[in-house]
Amino acid sequence: MDDISVISKRLREARLAAGMSQKKLGIAAGIDEFSASPRINQYERGKHVPDFLIAERLATVLNVPTPYLFTRDDELAKLILLYGQLNVATKGRLLEMAVSIKSKT
Repeated sequence: MDDISVISKRLREARLAAGMSQKKLGIAAGIDEFSASPRINQYERGKHVPDFLIAERLATVLNVPTPYLFTRDDELAKLILLYGQLNVATKGRLLEMAVSIKSKT
């Protein structure tokens, strides 16, 4: 899977999970309302790739961590989504657990 199809796939998944239209997402991310729907459509079809700043804004609106939009690995994508839902203390504990598990392998 290339970079374009990864971003396209993840963006569409996140938008549908959020129950947002392409136009609503684009407008909420700061894209002009008259071009919001076509731009998001082009991103989702892989015709264009959002620059990193736009990707960050889209991720913020969709309430997903930005790295979720870029990972090729489906399992890692799920993990990133779960990680993004944790509070700071729990993230710290999870990191400690991962370090502990890694040191035992």
